[in-house]
Amino acid sequence: MPTRLSRREFMRLCAGSAAGIAMSGLLAPYLAEAAEAGLPPVIWIQGASCTGCAVSLLNTVHPDIENVLLKIISLRYQPNVMAAAGDLAINEALFKTAAENKGKFYLVVEGAVPTGADGLFCTVGERDGKPITFTSMLAELASQAAAVLNFGTCSCFGGIPAADPNPTGCVSVPEFLKGKNITMINVPGCPPHPDWMVGTIAQVLLYGLPEVDTFGRPTMFFGRMIHDNCERRQYFDNGIFAEKFGDPGCMLQLGCKGPLAYCDASTRGWNNGVNWCVRCGGTCVGCTDPEFPNWTMYERMSELAAWPTISASADTIGLVLGAATALGIGGHLAGNVFAGRFKGKPHEEE
Repeated sequence: MPTRLSRREFMRLCAGSAAGIAMSGLLAPYLAEAAEAGLPPVIWIQGASCTGCAVSLLNTVHPDIENVLLKIISLRYQPNVMAAAGDLAINEALFKTAAENKGKFYLVVEGAVPTGADGLFCTVGERDGKPITFTSMLAELASQAAAVLNFGTCSCFGGIPAADPNPTGCVSVPEFLKGKNITMINVPGCPPHPDWMVGTIAQVLLYGLPEVDTFGRPTMFFGRMIHDNCERRQYFDNGIFAEKFGDPGCMLQLGCKGPLAYCDASTRGWNNGVNWCVRCGGTCVGCTDPEFPNWTMYERMSELAAWPTISASADTIGLVLGAATALGIGGHLAGNVFAGRFKGKPHEEE
């Protein structure tokens, strides 16, 4: 029997970049220990989504998805992986599990909540000959769950389904359940990293609810700004900005949202630690932020004051710093402006 990790050790393991390659693999023995003690059931439902979050979890490496499903969690309902369908799936696997485990099961929600047309834009089955809307299913199950785990930006903040013009009236799960006494954890991302999902489940099952930030995100995965640990940070510090994709340099002028995004993707990496958005030549699109995708993806942010005592134009520095951004990188920017590293157009310098 392995020795159980302390909560402090668990938090260090999840948050440390050294765990980036195989964090979930290091946790496997402790998850197995929890499984032997008997895990509470998990119900996973999907609303307005692309199923990308479920696919991301299916791509977990250590442990692989077979061990996750058979040895780590007691997954009673998940549309993508379960063999059952129809009445057997909806009434026997889903609603019966909820009824028999009130206050003891965990509800995972993937996707936004379509509220238009009384929820008929998203029907997920039928009961007693009548369609079951996702809105009614979510309301019923959430009221009985020990906690709701929102996996993916769509369920956390609305995401792409709730973006303009939003003809189906999609909202986030927290907005839909607003005012109800329901414990929720947000694990955003489009999609979330498998480690974020497996690690959050591990935290909940082994130690209880994790510490979260103001947006309900576990700080062990979403406590750091992408920009702070970006491998192109040296370019920013030296005032070198890429003018087109493929150029060396910081990509803030190309619309990178690293100063607004909080997660550890830059140190954890995807595909078993091999790659992430910036390393493969793209920009960070800020998919873990509540504003995603309402900003323009590949246009630099509009002009704002770079630092309380400095006013710099977008053409000079190629970026905008909002209140949260200024706290994170404004000091570095201010130092570089004072050092004369940012060179604007002649008329601007004049």
